Amino acid sequence: MSFPPLAVALGLFLAVNIFQRFTELSISARNARRVRQRGAREFGAWHFPLLVTVHVLYPLLLAAEVVGLGAQPGAWWPCWLALWVAAQMLRYSAIRELGEQWNVRILVVPGAPLIRSGPYRWLRHPNYVAVATELLAGSMLFGAWRTALFISALNAIALTIRIRAEERALNRDSRALEGLPSATHAH
Repeated sequence: MSFPPLAVALGLFLAVNIFQRFTELSISARNARRVRQRGAREFGAWHFPLLVTVHVLYPLLLAAEVVGLGAQPGAWWPCWLALWVAAQMLRYSAIRELGEQWNVRILVVPGAPLIRSGPYRWLRHPNYVAVATELLAGSMLFGAWRTALFISALNAIALTIRIRAEERALNRDSRALEGLPSATHAH
């Protein structure tokens, strides 16, 4: 199996990535309005720009490495593509299970039930696993190992901060917040 023409593949991949992010932002805004009407409070907003930075830099760095530095897909590209597709399936499964609780921000609705179905049966933060996997696999799909290393490191920092903030929000006054969803956001 040969790799499609590089410019076409990269353009299509970036278009899909950008379309996904804007669609997710739209879903997130709709969900935010709904849960705020139910009394949701936001936690950890100060770190949100770091997450935005990861997702804005990713397509820029990927394009720069492929176009500017000549990164080329390796023989393992079908495996990277399969891993990227699996990450998409995991992410959209997490989004579906959370329903209107899913958001790019940490929005907590007091008394909302804990989500324990779908991928949440096995993983506390399946969406973060999906995003980390997609950033790595998407980069390596094009042989962009520099982007894979840099964006994965930056994402690891962002997610470490994010998960700590989310866990603090979910564990704050556990008696009052008992039963909150284990995850309430996208990235």
